[in-house]
Amino acid sequence: MKKLNWGMIGGGQGSQIGPAHRLGSGLDGAFSFVAGALDHNADAGRAYAQTLGIAPDRAYGDWREMLAGESAREDRVDLVTVATPNATHYEITKAFLKAGFHVLCEKPMTMTVAEGEDIVRTAAASGKICAVNYGYTGYSLVRHMRAMVARGDLGKVRLVVAEFAHGHHGNAADADNPRVRWRYDPAQAGVSAQFTDCGIHALHMASFVTGQEVEKLSADFASCIESRVLEDDAMVNFRMNGGAVGRLWTSSVAIGRQHGLTIQVFGETGGLRWAQEQPNQLYWTPLGGRVQIIERGEANLSPEADRSSRVTVGHAEGMPLAFANIYSDLAEMISATKEGRAADPAASLCPMAVDGLRSMAAVHGAVVSAKGQGEWVDARPPMFRD
Repeated sequence: MKKLNWGMIGGGQGSQIGPAHRLGSGLDGAFSFVAGALDHNADAGRAYAQTLGIAPDRAYGDWREMLAGESAREDRVDLVTVATPNATHYEITKAFLKAGFHVLCEKPMTMTVAEGEDIVRTAAASGKICAVNYGYTGYSLVRHMRAMVARGDLGKVRLVVAEFAHGHHGNAADADNPRVRWRYDPAQAGVSAQFTDCGIHALHMASFVTGQEVEKLSADFASCIESRVLEDDAMVNFRMNGGAVGRLWTSSVAIGRQHGLTIQVFGETGGLRWAQEQPNQLYWTPLGGRVQIIERGEANLSPEADRSSRVTVGHAEGMPLAFANIYSDLAEMISATKEGRAADPAASLCPMAVDGLRSMAAVHGAVVSAKGQGEWVDARPPMFRD
Protein backbone atom coordinates (compact mmCIF):
# COMPACT_ATOMS: atom_id res chain seq x y z
CA MET A 1 0.00 0.00 0.00
CA LYS A 2 1.44 3.35 -1.05
CA LYS A 3 1.61 5.96 1.70
CA LEU A 4 -1.25 8.44 1.73
CA ASN A 5 -0.90 12.16 2.42
CA TRP A 6 -2.66 13.43 5.54
CA GLY A 7 -3.44 16.91 6.78
CA MET A 8 -4.97 18.28 9.95
CA ILE A 9 -7.02 21.37 10.81
CA GLY A 10 -6.94 22.27 14.49
CA GLY A 11 -5.30 20.06 17.08
CA GLY A 12 -2.42 22.45 17.64
CA GLN A 13 -0.07 22.92 20.56
CA GLY A 14 -1.86 22.28 23.86
CA SER A 15 -4.81 20.54 22.18
CA GLN A 16 -6.34 17.62 24.05
CA ILE A 17 -7.14 15.63 20.93
CA GLY A 18 -4.40 16.60 18.47
CA PRO A 19 -1.67 14.27 19.79
CA ALA A 20 -3.99 11.24 19.73
CA HIS A 21 -4.78 11.89 16.07
CA ARG A 22 -1.12 12.33 15.15
CA LEU A 23 -0.12 9.16 16.98
CA GLY A 24 -3.03 7.20 15.57
CA SER A 25 -2.54 8.32 11.98
CA GLY A 26 1.15 7.46 12.01
CA LEU A 27 1.09 4.12 13.79
CA ASP A 28 0.82 1.87 10.74
CA GLY A 29 2.88 3.97 8.37
CA ALA A 30 -0.10 4.38 6.05
CA PHE A 31 -0.18 8.19 6.24
CA SER A 32 2.44 10.91 5.92
CA PHE A 33 1.63 14.09 7.89
CA VAL A 34 2.31 16.70 5.22
CA ALA A 35 -0.02 19.65 5.77
CA GLY A 36 -1.78 21.49 8.56
CA ALA A 37 -3.61 24.59 9.72
CA LEU A 38 -3.21 23.86 13.39
CA ASP A 39 -4.15 26.98 15.32
CA HIS A 40 -6.61 29.88 15.21
CA ASN A 41 -3.52 32.08 15.53
CA ALA A 42 -2.02 31.88 12.06
CA ASP A 43 1.60 32.52 13.06
CA ALA A 44 1.45 30.08 15.97
CA GLY A 45 -0.13 27.44 13.74
CA ARG A 46 2.51 27.81 11.04
CA ALA A 47 5.35 27.68 13.55
CA TYR A 48 4.01 24.63 15.37
CA ALA A 49 3.35 22.75 12.12
CA GLN A 50 6.98 23.20 11.13
CA THR A 51 8.18 21.82 14.47
CA LEU A 52 6.21 18.68 13.58
CA GLY A 53 8.10 18.35 10.29
CA ILE A 54 5.62 20.01 7.90
CA ALA A 55 7.26 21.97 5.08
CA PRO A 56 6.85 25.77 5.35
CA ASP A 57 4.73 25.99 2.19
CA ARG A 58 2.23 23.49 3.67
CA ALA A 59 2.13 25.02 7.15
CA TYR A 60 -1.02 27.07 6.66
CA GLY A 61 -2.43 30.00 8.61
CA ASP A 62 -6.07 28.87 8.44
CA TRP A 63 -8.30 26.25 6.85
CA ARG A 64 -9.24 28.41 3.86
CA GLU A 65 -5.59 28.92 3.01
CA MET A 66 -5.08 25.16 3.36
CA LEU A 67 -8.05 24.39 1.13
CA ALA A 68 -6.73 26.67 -1.61
CA GLY A 69 -3.15 25.48 -1.25
CA GLU A 70 -3.90 21.76 -1.25
CA SER A 71 -6.46 22.02 -4.05
CA ALA A 72 -3.76 23.42 -6.30
CA ARG A 73 -1.25 20.62 -5.65
CA GLU A 74 -0.81 17.39 -7.58
CA ASP A 75 0.34 15.74 -4.33
CA ARG A 76 -2.64 17.09 -2.37
CA VAL A 77 -3.62 15.47 0.90
CA ASP A 78 -5.74 12.33 0.61
CA LEU A 79 -7.41 12.79 4.00
CA VAL A 80 -8.14 15.88 6.08
CA THR A 81 -8.90 15.61 9.80
CA VAL A 82 -11.07 18.39 11.23
CA ALA A 83 -10.34 18.88 14.94
CA THR A 84 -11.49 22.47 15.43
CA PRO A 85 -14.16 23.88 17.80
CA ASN A 86 -17.60 22.30 17.35
CA ALA A 87 -19.30 25.22 15.65
CA THR A 88 -16.79 25.19 12.77
CA HIS A 89 -17.06 21.50 11.84
CA TYR A 90 -19.89 21.86 9.34
CA GLU A 91 -18.42 24.67 7.25
CA ILE A 92 -14.95 23.15 7.04
CA THR A 93 -16.09 19.60 6.41
CA LYS A 94 -18.49 20.62 3.66
CA ALA A 95 -15.90 22.81 1.94
CA PHE A 96 -13.30 20.04 1.80
CA LEU A 97 -15.80 17.40 0.66
CA LYS A 98 -16.99 19.63 -2.17
CA ALA A 99 -13.36 20.21 -3.19
CA GLY A 100 -12.86 16.46 -3.51
CA PHE A 101 -11.09 15.57 -0.26
CA HIS A 102 -11.83 12.68 2.09
CA VAL A 103 -12.60 13.97 5.60
CA LEU A 104 -12.44 12.65 9.16
CA CYS A 105 -14.41 15.04 11.37
CA GLU A 106 -14.33 15.17 15.13
CA LYS A 107 -17.69 14.82 16.86
CA PRO A 108 -20.16 16.41 16.92
CA MET A 109 -20.11 16.48 13.13
CA THR A 110 -22.49 19.45 13.01
CA MET A 111 -24.49 21.68 15.32
CA THR A 112 -27.91 21.05 13.75
CA VAL A 113 -29.78 18.16 12.17
CA ALA A 114 -30.23 20.09 8.92
CA GLU A 115 -26.47 20.60 8.70
CA GLY A 116 -25.96 16.89 9.35
CA GLU A 117 -28.31 15.91 6.55
CA ASP A 118 -26.51 18.35 4.26
CA ILE A 119 -23.15 16.72 5.05
CA VAL A 120 -24.56 13.25 4.33
CA ARG A 121 -25.87 14.45 0.97
CA THR A 122 -22.68 16.38 0.18
CA ALA A 123 -20.52 13.33 0.87
CA ALA A 124 -22.73 11.17 -1.32
CA ALA A 125 -22.64 13.70 -4.17
CA SER A 126 -18.86 14.12 -3.95
CA GLY A 127 -18.17 10.38 -3.82
CA LYS A 128 -15.76 11.05 -0.96
CA ILE A 129 -15.55 9.48 2.48
CA CYS A 130 -16.82 11.52 5.39
CA ALA A 131 -15.99 9.71 8.62
CA VAL A 132 -16.72 10.85 12.16
CA ASN A 133 -14.31 10.20 15.01
CA TYR A 134 -16.21 8.02 17.43
CA GLY A 135 -12.74 6.78 18.21
CA TYR A 136 -13.64 4.47 21.07
CA THR A 137 -15.20 2.07 18.55
CA GLY A 138 -11.62 1.36 17.48
CA TYR A 139 -10.90 -0.64 20.63
CA SER A 140 -10.31 -4.30 19.82
CA LEU A 141 -12.70 -5.71 22.42
CA VAL A 142 -15.46 -3.27 21.46
CA ARG A 143 -15.22 -4.71 17.97
CA HIS A 144 -15.26 -8.20 19.46
CA MET A 145 -18.44 -7.31 21.38
CA ARG A 146 -20.03 -6.28 18.10
CA ALA A 147 -18.95 -9.57 16.50
CA MET A 148 -20.34 -11.62 19.40
CA VAL A 149 -23.70 -9.86 19.16
CA ALA A 150 -23.79 -10.22 15.37
CA ARG A 151 -23.08 -13.96 15.41
CA GLY A 152 -25.82 -14.53 18.00
CA ASP A 153 -23.80 -15.39 21.11
CA LEU A 154 -26.21 -13.34 23.25
CA GLY A 155 -29.37 -14.33 21.41
CA LYS A 156 -31.79 -11.45 20.92
CA VAL A 157 -30.51 -8.31 22.63
CA ARG A 158 -32.93 -7.14 25.30
CA LEU A 159 -31.14 -4.30 27.07
CA VAL A 160 -28.12 -2.04 26.58
CA VAL A 161 -26.79 0.21 29.36
CA ALA A 162 -24.22 2.87 28.49
CA GLU A 163 -22.44 5.46 30.62
CA PHE A 164 -20.00 8.29 30.07
CA ALA A 165 -19.61 10.07 33.40
CA HIS A 166 -16.69 12.05 34.80
CA GLY A 167 -16.26 14.62 37.54
CA HIS A 168 -13.84 17.07 35.99
CA HIS A 169 -16.38 19.92 35.85
CA GLY A 170 -17.73 19.29 39.32
CA ASN A 171 -16.06 22.23 41.07
CA ALA A 172 -18.51 25.14 41.15
CA ALA A 173 -15.63 27.52 41.91
CA ASP A 174 -14.16 26.59 38.52
CA ALA A 175 -17.35 27.38 36.60
CA ASP A 176 -15.93 30.62 35.17
CA ASN A 177 -12.74 29.00 33.89
CA PRO A 178 -12.77 29.77 30.13
CA ARG A 179 -11.73 26.18 29.31
CA VAL A 180 -14.84 24.95 31.13
CA ARG A 181 -17.35 27.78 30.70
CA TRP A 182 -17.63 27.59 26.89
CA ARG A 183 -18.94 24.02 27.09
CA TYR A 184 -22.09 25.26 28.86
CA ASP A 185 -22.57 28.38 26.74
CA PRO A 186 -25.27 27.92 24.05
CA ALA A 187 -23.53 30.45 21.80
CA GLN A 188 -20.46 28.19 21.61
CA ALA A 189 -21.70 24.70 22.47
CA GLY A 190 -25.13 24.72 20.84
CA VAL A 191 -28.30 23.30 22.36
CA SER A 192 -26.62 20.75 24.65
CA ALA A 193 -23.44 20.46 26.69
CA GLN A 194 -22.70 17.14 28.37
CA PHE A 195 -24.90 14.95 26.19
CA THR A 196 -23.27 16.37 23.05
CA ASP A 197 -19.77 16.30 24.53
CA CYS A 198 -19.76 12.80 26.01
CA GLY A 199 -23.21 11.22 25.89
CA ILE A 200 -23.24 10.74 22.13
CA HIS A 201 -20.08 8.64 22.40
CA ALA A 202 -21.99 6.25 24.67
CA LEU A 203 -25.09 6.39 22.47
CA HIS A 204 -23.13 5.66 19.32
CA MET A 205 -21.35 2.81 21.12
CA ALA A 206 -24.75 1.28 21.92
CA SER A 207 -25.69 1.31 18.24
CA PHE A 208 -22.25 0.15 17.10
CA VAL A 209 -22.19 -2.89 19.37
CA THR A 210 -25.82 -3.96 18.96
CA GLY A 211 -26.22 -3.16 15.26
CA GLN A 212 -29.45 -1.33 16.10
CA GLU A 213 -30.37 2.33 15.70
CA VAL A 214 -32.14 4.57 18.20
CA GLU A 215 -35.75 5.25 17.17
CA LYS A 216 -37.17 7.21 20.10
CA LEU A 217 -35.98 8.57 23.42
CA SER A 218 -36.96 10.24 26.66
CA ALA A 219 -34.52 12.56 28.43
CA ASP A 220 -34.00 14.31 31.75
CA PHE A 221 -31.39 17.09 31.79
CA ALA A 222 -30.03 18.82 34.88
CA SER A 223 -27.67 21.73 35.56
CA CYS A 224 -26.32 20.61 38.90
CA ILE A 225 -24.17 23.74 39.01
CA GLU A 226 -26.97 26.29 38.81
CA SER A 227 -25.01 28.99 36.98
CA ARG A 228 -24.83 26.75 33.89
CA VAL A 229 -27.37 27.36 31.16
CA LEU A 230 -26.80 23.94 29.58
CA GLU A 231 -26.88 20.54 31.28
CA ASP A 232 -23.99 18.97 33.13
CA ASP A 233 -25.88 15.74 33.82
CA ALA A 234 -28.35 13.77 31.71
CA MET A 235 -30.31 10.53 31.84
CA VAL A 236 -31.67 9.24 28.54
CA ASN A 237 -33.94 6.25 28.02
CA PHE A 238 -34.19 5.00 24.45
CA ARG A 239 -35.75 2.30 22.29
CA MET A 240 -33.96 0.76 19.31
CA ASN A 241 -35.24 -0.48 15.99
CA GLY A 242 -34.34 -4.10 16.77
CA GLY A 243 -36.37 -4.12 19.96
CA ALA A 244 -33.60 -3.40 22.48
CA VAL A 245 -34.29 -1.13 25.46
CA GLY A 246 -31.55 1.41 26.24
CA ARG A 247 -30.47 3.35 29.33
CA LEU A 248 -27.78 6.03 29.22
CA TRP A 249 -26.28 8.23 31.94
CA THR A 250 -23.76 10.96 31.23
CA SER A 251 -22.35 13.52 33.65
CA SER A 252 -19.50 15.97 34.14
CA VAL A 253 -20.11 16.43 37.89
CA ALA A 254 -19.64 12.81 39.01
CA ILE A 255 -16.69 13.57 41.28
CA GLY A 256 -14.47 10.52 41.61
CA ARG A 257 -15.17 9.26 38.11
CA GLN A 258 -12.31 9.88 35.68
CA HIS A 259 -13.37 8.92 32.16
CA GLY A 260 -16.29 6.65 32.79
CA LEU A 261 -17.20 5.24 29.37
CA THR A 262 -18.76 1.83 29.90
CA ILE A 263 -21.20 -0.37 28.02
CA GLN A 264 -23.22 -3.41 29.04
CA VAL A 265 -25.31 -5.53 26.68
CA PHE A 266 -27.80 -8.10 27.93
CA GLY A 267 -29.40 -10.68 25.66
CA GLU A 268 -31.53 -13.81 25.94
CA THR A 269 -28.54 -16.09 26.43
CA GLY A 270 -25.80 -13.95 27.94
CA GLY A 271 -24.41 -10.56 28.90
CA LEU A 272 -21.31 -8.49 28.14
CA ARG A 273 -19.59 -5.67 30.02
CA TRP A 274 -16.67 -3.44 28.94
CA ALA A 275 -15.09 -0.30 30.40
CA GLN A 276 -12.78 2.05 28.50
CA GLU A 277 -10.53 2.53 31.52
CA GLN A 278 -9.84 -1.24 31.55
CA PRO A 279 -9.94 -1.90 27.79
CA ASN A 280 -8.02 -5.18 27.84
CA GLN A 281 -10.83 -7.13 29.51
CA LEU A 282 -14.32 -7.98 28.30
CA TYR A 283 -16.63 -9.68 30.80
CA TRP A 284 -18.87 -12.37 29.31
CA THR A 285 -21.54 -14.25 31.25
CA PRO A 286 -23.45 -16.98 29.41
CA LEU A 287 -26.92 -17.81 30.66
CA GLY A 288 -26.59 -20.16 33.64
CA GLY A 289 -22.80 -19.92 33.55
CA ARG A 290 -20.01 -18.17 35.38
CA VAL A 291 -18.43 -14.85 34.50
CA GLN A 292 -15.62 -15.26 31.99
CA ILE A 293 -12.91 -12.70 31.25
CA ILE A 294 -11.96 -12.36 27.60
CA GLU A 295 -8.48 -10.87 27.23
CA ARG A 296 -7.56 -8.66 24.31
CA GLY A 297 -4.99 -10.38 22.13
CA GLU A 298 -5.77 -13.93 23.23
CA ALA A 299 -6.31 -16.73 20.73
CA ASN A 300 -9.60 -17.60 19.04
CA LEU A 301 -11.21 -14.17 19.08
CA SER A 302 -13.17 -12.75 16.15
CA PRO A 303 -11.44 -11.52 12.97
CA GLU A 304 -12.61 -8.01 13.90
CA ALA A 305 -10.78 -8.26 17.23
CA ASP A 306 -7.67 -9.82 15.71
CA ARG A 307 -7.38 -7.13 13.05
CA SER A 308 -7.60 -4.33 15.61
CA SER A 309 -5.32 -5.78 18.31
CA ARG A 310 -1.97 -3.97 18.18
CA VAL A 311 0.17 -5.28 21.07
CA THR A 312 0.68 -8.73 22.56
CA VAL A 313 -1.71 -10.09 25.16
CA GLY A 314 -1.23 -8.72 28.66
CA HIS A 315 0.09 -5.33 27.58
CA ALA A 316 -1.89 -2.14 27.91
CA GLU A 317 -4.05 -0.86 25.07
CA GLY A 318 -4.71 2.88 24.88
CA MET A 319 -6.76 5.52 23.11
CA PRO A 320 -4.18 6.33 20.38
CA LEU A 321 -4.25 2.65 19.37
CA ALA A 322 -8.04 2.81 19.10
CA PHE A 323 -7.69 5.93 16.95
CA ALA A 324 -5.12 4.07 14.87
CA ASN A 325 -7.76 1.50 13.99
CA ILE A 326 -10.02 4.26 12.69
CA TYR A 327 -7.15 5.56 10.55
CA SER A 328 -6.37 2.02 9.41
CA ASP A 329 -9.97 1.63 8.26
CA LEU A 330 -9.77 4.91 6.36
CA ALA A 331 -6.41 4.08 4.79
CA GLU A 332 -7.81 0.80 3.51
CA MET A 333 -10.95 2.41 2.06
CA ILE A 334 -9.06 5.30 0.43
CA SER A 335 -6.36 3.02 -0.99
CA ALA A 336 -8.94 0.60 -2.35
CA THR A 337 -10.66 3.47 -4.15
CA LYS A 338 -7.39 4.72 -5.64
CA GLU A 339 -6.41 1.20 -6.71
CA GLY A 340 -9.81 0.27 -8.11
CA ARG A 341 -10.32 -2.75 -5.85
CA ALA A 342 -12.76 -3.84 -3.18
CA ALA A 343 -11.87 -2.76 0.34
CA ASP A 344 -11.42 -5.22 3.20
CA PRO A 345 -14.95 -5.62 4.64
CA ALA A 346 -13.57 -5.14 8.16
CA ALA A 347 -12.69 -1.55 7.26
CA SER A 348 -16.40 -0.76 7.07
CA LEU A 349 -16.49 -0.54 10.87
CA CYS A 350 -15.29 3.07 10.69
CA PRO A 351 -18.09 5.47 11.79
CA MET A 352 -19.43 7.59 8.94
CA ALA A 353 -21.36 10.81 8.36
CA VAL A 354 -24.67 9.02 8.81
CA ASP A 355 -23.56 8.14 12.37
CA GLY A 356 -22.77 11.79 13.04
CA LEU A 357 -26.20 12.74 11.69
CA ARG A 358 -28.00 10.19 13.88
CA SER A 359 -26.15 11.50 16.92
CA MET A 360 -27.17 15.08 16.23
CA ALA A 361 -30.80 14.04 15.73
CA ALA A 362 -30.64 12.29 19.11
CA VAL A 363 -29.17 15.40 20.75
CA HIS A 364 -31.93 17.66 19.44
CA GLY A 365 -34.54 15.06 20.30
CA ALA A 366 -33.21 14.82 23.85
CA VAL A 367 -33.33 18.60 24.25
CA VAL A 368 -36.99 18.63 23.17
CA SER A 369 -37.76 15.73 25.49
CA ALA A 370 -36.02 17.29 28.49
CA LYS A 371 -37.93 20.55 28.00
CA GLY A 372 -41.12 18.48 27.75
CA GLN A 373 -40.56 16.80 31.11
CA GLY A 374 -39.28 13.60 29.58
CA GLU A 375 -41.85 13.14 26.82
CA TRP A 376 -40.95 10.45 24.30
CA VAL A 377 -39.80 11.90 20.97
CA ASP A 378 -38.71 10.54 17.58
CA ALA A 379 -34.91 10.42 17.60
CA ARG A 380 -34.46 9.66 13.91
CA PRO A 381 -33.23 12.26 11.41
CA PRO A 382 -36.11 13.45 9.21
CA MET A 383 -34.49 11.97 6.10
CA PHE A 384 -34.68 8.50 7.67
CA ARG A 385 -38.28 8.65 8.86
CA ASP A 386 -40.97 6.74 7.00
